[in-house]
Amino acid sequence: MGKPTGFMEIEKVDRGYKPVSDRISNYKEFVIPLSKEETVKQAARCMDCGVPYCQSGCPVNNQIPDWNDLVYSSDWKGALENLHSTNNFPEFTGKICPAPCESSCTLNLYEEPVSIKTIECAIVDRGFEEGWIKPQKINKKTGKKVAVIGAGPAGLSCAQQLIRGGHEVTVYEKNNKAGGLLRYGIPDFKLEKTIIDRRIKQIEGEGVTFSYGITVGKDISIDQLKNQYDAIVMSGGSEYPRDLPVEGRDLEGIHFAMDFLPQQNKRVSAEKYSTSTKEILATDKDVVVIGGGDTGSDCIGTSIRQGANSVTQLEIMPIPPEQEDKALTWPNWPLKLRTSSSQSEGALRDFSVMTTSVSGKNGRLTQINCIKVDHKMKPIPKSEFSLKADLILLAMGFVHPVHEGMLKNANTTLDKRGNVEANTFDYKTSEDKIFTAGDMRRGQSLVVWAIREGRQCASSVDLFLTGERNLPV
Repeated sequence: MGKPTGFMEIEKVDRGYKPVSDRISNYKEFVIPLSKEETVKQAARCMDCGVPYCQSGCPVNNQIPDWNDLVYSSDWKGALENLHSTNNFPEFTGKICPAPCESSCTLNLYEEPVSIKTIECAIVDRGFEEGWIKPQKINKKTGKKVAVIGAGPAGLSCAQQLIRGGHEVTVYEKNNKAGGLLRYGIPDFKLEKTIIDRRIKQIEGEGVTFSYGITVGKDISIDQLKNQYDAIVMSGGSEYPRDLPVEGRDLEGIHFAMDFLPQQNKRVSAEKYSTSTKEILATDKDVVVIGGGDTGSDCIGTSIRQGANSVTQLEIMPIPPEQEDKALTWPNWPLKLRTSSSQSEGALRDFSVMTTSVSGKNGRLTQINCIKVDHKMKPIPKSEFSLKADLILLAMGFVHPVHEGMLKNANTTLDKRGNVEANTFDYKTSEDKIFTAGDMRRGQSLVVWAIREGRQCASSVDLFLTGERNLPV
């Protein structure tokens, strides 16, 4: 906890944003951090609640009251060590995690919760500023070799844990750089890629080898990896997108979000992208984003920065309540209306909308046709309407990992949702020596869950290779 009476004396203050007019002209991050002094005050609001539900609300089980107390005591280095004991990458979660811990905060029952996410980010930012975050050299060597497939947050956390366990680790990544969706899905205005680069530098400094531009199942087979390594971890993403099977789907101008977003991220970083994929730009277009989640929000912010004429976001689900019933939902993640920073930049939002068809001229999209639905998602008679649309971005989530290539090559059993089957006790697949973690195992999820699964999978691989658990879960 922080100050015993802090929650009664100090009002909640959180990070702010630069004005919309300033931030939409570029792709830079626009969050304004709190001062060190204000961060200490906010840490003081952490109360002696007895049972810290924030920890169970956090998938990586961050010891939140402990590092709040250390920040309140101005022991920033101690807070950083505590934070890193459960979370390899608090700068990622401190920027893009929706913070289920804050919903679980006991203070949230009565007033505003502790600014946990803001304090977390301040701790790790201070760590980099002071030069406290350096590669950890591990003298212990087990002689065991592990291949990690996929350099997203699950693969990165798994690889870092394994190298610290004394194993030799090689990460295979199909893209030219590490980060997965952190790099190629999340826009720079939410997470600048230098934040990823500095952490990759640390991981490389600890001894992890990265092998880029290699697609396992195409450029190298699972059998080849089995012959070279003592264990394999498949930590790819859930990349098979949910489609929109309506009349007119084949018209030019309809694209998946993950065909659109990576292009802009690569433009920002001056990284070349495949010439086989047509350039997708929202400039001077009326854009319709289908899907109300984070990916849809990222499409909105990117479209606005590209100079779209208008951006409309459609969601098939009904509009959530503006405020949750805390007595009913706490300490669980509540369903309530949330407005993202991108949505507040000028997008129109409509709920309970189903797309019935899309129309066009000369093979080119011009219009989207919709109908309102009730709470059972049944069409409401005489509620049809149409919107002008030059670009439709499909952000309706992902069904499961891509099966062609690596997974068929590996012959691992899939669960009923099409994900790689493995439990959370040992993360073993049906095939010998092969483990899996992250979105490939659990389905589309949050970065904090990916980090958790990567850490736990590493502990299970360590047990498999050495006969004992030397790594924390």
